[in-house]
Amino acid sequence: MAAVARWCLKHRLLAVLLWLFALGGAASAAAVAGSAYSNDYDVPGTESGRATQLLNEGFEGLGGDSNTVVWRTEAGTTVRAADIEQTMSDTLDRIEDMPAVASVSSPYGKHGAAQISGDARIAYATVTFHEQADAIGEADARALVDTAKAADSDHLEVELGGSAVALTESKSAQTAEIVGVAVAAVVLFLAFGSLAASMLPIATALVSVGTAYAGIVLLGHLMTVADFAPMLGTLIGLGVGIDYALFIVTRHRKGLKQGLPVAVAAERAVATTGRAVVFAGATVCIALLGMLILRLSFLNGVAVAGSLTVLLTVAASVTLLPALLSWIGPRALSRRERRALAEHGPAPEVPTGLAARWSAFVERHPKLLGGVAVAVMAVLALPTLSLHLGTSDQGNNPATATTRQAYDFLADGFGPGVNGPLTLVTPVDGAGDRLALTNLGPVLESTQGVASVSPVTYDADGTTAHITVVPASSPQSERTSELVDRLRDDVLPRAEADTSLDLHVGGVTASYDDFAEIIVGKLPLFVGVVIGLGCVLLLLAFRSVGIPLKAAAMNVAAVASAFGIVVAIFQWGWGSELLGLGSAGPIEPFLPVIMVSVLFGLSMDYQVFLVSRMYEEWLETGDNRRAVRVGLAETSRVINSAAVIMISVFLAFVLSGDRVIAMFGIGLAAAVALDAFVLRTLLVPALMHLLGGANWWLPRGLDRLLPRISIEPPESRSSETAASARIPAQGDTDGLKERDVRDIAGRGR
Repeated sequence: MAAVARWCLKHRLLAVLLWLFALGGAASAAAVAGSAYSNDYDVPGTESGRATQLLNEGFEGLGGDSNTVVWRTEAGTTVRAADIEQTMSDTLDRIEDMPAVASVSSPYGKHGAAQISGDARIAYATVTFHEQADAIGEADARALVDTAKAADSDHLEVELGGSAVALTESKSAQTAEIVGVAVAAVVLFLAFGSLAASMLPIATALVSVGTAYAGIVLLGHLMTVADFAPMLGTLIGLGVGIDYALFIVTRHRKGLKQGLPVAVAAERAVATTGRAVVFAGATVCIALLGMLILRLSFLNGVAVAGSLTVLLTVAASVTLLPALLSWIGPRALSRRERRALAEHGPAPEVPTGLAARWSAFVERHPKLLGGVAVAVMAVLALPTLSLHLGTSDQGNNPATATTRQAYDFLADGFGPGVNGPLTLVTPVDGAGDRLALTNLGPVLESTQGVASVSPVTYDADGTTAHITVVPASSPQSERTSELVDRLRDDVLPRAEADTSLDLHVGGVTASYDDFAEIIVGKLPLFVGVVIGLGCVLLLLAFRSVGIPLKAAAMNVAAVASAFGIVVAIFQWGWGSELLGLGSAGPIEPFLPVIMVSVLFGLSMDYQVFLVSRMYEEWLETGDNRRAVRVGLAETSRVINSAAVIMISVFLAFVLSGDRVIAMFGIGLAAAVALDAFVLRTLLVPALMHLLGGANWWLPRGLDRLLPRISIEPPESRSSETAASARIPAQGDTDGLKERDVRDIAGRGR
């Protein structure tokens, strides 16, 4: 790392230009190539996947994305009124002439009576595209919306729903990014007192995240990448990027205060804290890439996209940042700090104030504070027990969205199930199969949870048939999932008896349930692998059995408590409408996997930065109480500052208006807050005080076998040893007196 830092300092202009060239080149390539995101939930071998395949093979156009145009008349008027019928018929004809549209099913057609509500005030048409939503251009979706909305008037309300229509409501993270970066800049300025120093972490993060964003756009052309991956990457990248740069700038400023030349201070910062940043970034990447073991294409792209972002932020922190530190020179210190350095010379930093007092307080009351921390985490984790995985639908969108209003119109006029019908698809062979399908209709109508059943529809060859089943409950309802299970386990097997029918249940709810089932089934393996790899890394770094085990327990606690908060807000609906995130609904099935990956990586960051300082002191003194006290006092301030920045960035993404990104933002912000302010600065030091020397125990045989690595090689601490010795121990008064600080500073000089 020292060699990398020296090269970047010596060729600072070249280092900056290389990064700017990478940013400009990637952005230009992404602009030319365009995006190619795909929210492909299909899992090979699932029943819903087979149903979709049969539809695509037997019914041209039915395999494409279906959207709805819904209209409602004012009281006293019906959709059958001549002027209303003429207006909407002309509108539907124009929609059907669009090149991207495969078909339009009008309520005014021969078989359209079922598409008009009982009071005749609400009607809908089904618009089916040639392609699935992920292959439909936003321009085609916008043309559909604009054409339909042109019929809107004082007497007629027209709204649209469907996946393609949702493309026109896609949210931008731009506002969230601006707010998050602005808050981070304020926190950095308050922490450093130097405008130049506070801008460097921001600049480093923006360059690396911008390059990564463009890279994710290009990645979408090579593999399946979800449409929320760029926003998720930006969210993670800004958080960790600013934090990593903060740690390095803090160490650089410390060197300057000790009287080191700018180049030497920057080189030492990268060679020490930079190594910890690389290690921390590696743990985040490993946790994210752990998603690859699930072997789901939808998550593979998210894993690679997130890892690419973290990799670039780490690279920028250890290459671009030292070059920028060289440019600003001593201005990394505030004017007051530069003036004090010139007048009095270098002086050791003495951990005083709240950090030192808190460290001593934890040392005096480890049992009490540890118990409080455990209680807080347990209470917040309780809602996780009621976690319901599913996919929120457009009924969870903000009330002003056209998709939400279309959803509500349909639910009012036809029942909630019409927003997510189930499709039964089967190959057909002979008259016996046809007779069985005819007899299946009445059976389905009498099945609990079914609102209506369509007649059997055959393809041109008569070899494939499908039946549409409208549930009595909404697509996201647990009752609809129970209906899917009832059909698959009880109703359809009896219908298939003594026939060659092979009925498959497809549709929105069925496909999402299948996806969630696959993820839940593989989740234990995934969590085990991520925890195991993290423990191995910490075992190698700290040569202790206890440190990795405590870290694993803390990570699980942070994840459980963060999920409890997510469940309360998004599933129970505590404040979701106030935040502009729509109504309560289930938690997305992929959220646990992605959040576990990210949270385990981020939690490991704080564990590394906190325990590495404790470990260094332990190696020097062999005194566990002193090691924990000094480590907490010297790192808690920077960890808390980093946490405030990351929390601000994450919470700012609630402003994106995207429900999924808001889930990530609130979940990650909650986890970071709990990790930094409850676990790392309260529970971890309390446990380490209680365990004493057992924290650092390692069997001799294992000690001989493990390779020796160092996260952060110890520097010369001659001027710091005296200062750290004065951190108040158990029984001391509230911190250091002013005369003690002056005496220590004098002896240090």
